[in-house]
Amino acid sequence: MRSTRRAGLRAFQVAALAIVLATAGCSPRFSNHGYIPPEEDLELIEVGTDTRDTVAEKVGVPSSSGVLTNSGYYYVRMRTRAVGPLAPEEIDRQVVAISFADNGVVTNVERFGLERGQVVPISRRVTESSVSNNSFLRQLLGNIGRLNPAALGG
Repeated sequence: MRSTRRAGLRAFQVAALAIVLATAGCSPRFSNHGYIPPEEDLELIEVGTDTRDTVAEKVGVPSSSGVLTNSGYYYVRMRTRAVGPLAPEEIDRQVVAISFADNGVVTNVERFGLERGQVVPISRRVTESSVSNNSFLRQLLGNIGRLNPAALGG
């Protein structure tokens, strides 16, 4: 009788351990990639007054800048969630774009987000007109998270 109880207790412990491990394996894991300055730091930037150097001092060095024309600074942040063995899912993406005139003075500060796969302006501070060329920014937002490591070869 004692061995039967011991076997039953052992089976219960194994089952409880299996449930705990299965539950722990299915709990979501969150990852943050990149950096965007907090809103209070962005408010320190004065459109029409600050330059590339003062922006870098106030909010830090950007993660990327305008590739073709060196027209702006782009701060990018992405948040993903992974559950168990499933591929990570992007749950949030934001870009802060700071545009500069030819003389290096800030002309625009914008914050973009992603809703239902579409780029959406969250906030915008403009002196003259909106950003004249969104193609780089739209490409940047559209391609983050679409990298397929298998396609890179190895």
